[in-house]
Amino acid sequence: MKLPNGYGSVSKLSGNRRKPYLARVTIGWTTDEQKEKTTQNRVVIGTFKTKKEALQALSEYGANPYDIQSENMTLEELYTKWTEAYFPTLTSDSSSRTVTSAWKYCHELYRMRVKDIRARHIKGIIEDAYIIRDSGKHKGEKVMATAGVKGRIKSMFNLMLDFALEYEIVDKNYARTFDLSEDVVREKKAATRCHIKFSDEEMKKLWDNVDTMKYVDWILIQCYMGWRPQEIARLEIQNVHLDEKYIVGGMKTDAGRNRAVPIHSRILPLVRKNYEYALSLGSDRLLNDPDASKGGMTISYDKYAYRFEKVREALGLREDHRPHDPRKTFVTMAKKASVDGLVIKRLIGHETGDLTEDVYTERDINWLAEEIQKMP
Repeated sequence: MKLPNGYGSVSKLSGNRRKPYLARVTIGWTTDEQKEKTTQNRVVIGTFKTKKEALQALSEYGANPYDIQSENMTLEELYTKWTEAYFPTLTSDSSSRTVTSAWKYCHELYRMRVKDIRARHIKGIIEDAYIIRDSGKHKGEKVMATAGVKGRIKSMFNLMLDFALEYEIVDKNYARTFDLSEDVVREKKAATRCHIKFSDEEMKKLWDNVDTMKYVDWILIQCYMGWRPQEIARLEIQNVHLDEKYIVGGMKTDAGRNRAVPIHSRILPLVRKNYEYALSLGSDRLLNDPDASKGGMTISYDKYAYRFEKVREALGLREDHRPHDPRKTFVTMAKKASVDGLVIKRLIGHETGDLTEDVYTERDINWLAEEIQKMP
């Protein structure tokens, strides 16, 4: 029996299949003006065990049409739609990087229909998530998700399925029907540690190699200015004031954004060298690496972290040092040198906790510079 025009179609797929009958409907037409040809945009409703079930599905769709695209949306497609809406609301690259990092561990669910995802699928990813390293000396190795990554996967699914629920792609957010297991919570707590300052011996190693090893100067600039890794990576040369000896930059918080940080006299030559090098390259960023294998010569957080690790390994610094540790070193050196506590908070981009100081007091760059010069 021939179906009416616009009703849809049922066809039998080849091979030995559990559900061999394919039901499709037309949701529009596309015209190729050059070829003067119009074709149907046909979308699959589903596959069925019998022709009768397939025809019934067409009938139900005809009686109550629904958004087939949403009905058959994969998790990968949902992730794309959600991040397009979510990322512009974030205030820093590190926030979006947290999401993209967690997403890499969810590859086993990429092709799954969103409507089919249940709590057990999300729990399974959280417990058994892994990635395969695609570069470096450990390329090809399987890396299991840490407790921190597992927590970020859970948070990502919470938000992503909230979005799906809002747009009626799903009827229920199964990610919010369970909590992280006690084992994961304990593992996260055990893995949390404070940042570690560079020891005097490590600082000496950095200074001894600043003229002979790439990227050491970047770490020393961070140690004497207190930038977050993502902040120092984003510094623009238009905000580097060499004559006045300060740099404007920062992100993450209201107190941290666009803050003026004096350049300590000991690192002024290092800043000047990078500034002049940036000009010679025609770059608008202070830190650059024209030998970078991908992504251009300007530096991102990931690129900075990779180069930090190369220096750490080459100089034999503590294995548990991380790219935020120079910031800890800055605070420790400043406190040891009796730098005013309010100055330290201002320079690292923290609220002072003093209403009079935050709202009514203006501190000029000269006062900040005088205080920072107390550091040896």
